[in-house]
Amino acid sequence: MTGNPKELTRYSASERSNHWIVAISFVLIALSGLSFFHPLFWPLTQLFGGGVWTRILHPYIGVALMICFASMFVRFRALNRMTPADWEWVRRIREMAGGNDLTMPAQGKYNGGQKLMFWSISACLLLMVLSGVIMWRAYFTFPVTLVRVAAVVHAAVGAIAIAIILGHVYLAIWTRGTIHAMLYGRVTRAWARQHHERWYRQMTGG
Repeated sequence: MTGNPKELTRYSASERSNHWIVAISFVLIALSGLSFFHPLFWPLTQLFGGGVWTRILHPYIGVALMICFASMFVRFRALNRMTPADWEWVRRIREMAGGNDLTMPAQGKYNGGQKLMFWSISACLLLMVLSGVIMWRAYFTFPVTLVRVAAVVHAAVGAIAIAIILGHVYLAIWTRGTIHAMLYGRVTRAWARQHHERWYRQMTGG
């Protein structure tokens, strides 16, 4: 809890720093990757100093992203295990989207949608790092056919990962108070009680 009796601490400073480093790394890896995906996005290479530098930096940014995400995964994997209440929340997600979130199953620190997003992006990043290693010809040598398959997998999974993150950002903005929590680490008790009632009870002993 915080010194303000009306607020609860949701994220520590280290958790928020970890999140924002991962977020910035993902934006950089997405922009540099898109520049190679289609000629339409080629101008994005100017953000990294041109095509050559973009090609050089892209895999290293990917390594930084994976190291930072691995830290996040270790921190949050236990909290993101799906429970029967989470699956019930997912089945009734249309009710919440329609504005009727007061009757949704009580959730812990993360709801079922957040947990599915966590595991989905984890799977995407794992596939991207595996395919990326196969494609990193400067350090690794694999059969050409395997490299071509890896390139297709890398591009397809990358597009899926970008779509997932865009959805994540949209929902974070849509759910009032979420961005404030990731910036300052605190949420109001009313916010916690409405969106994560089980976590609220755990934090307050109520």
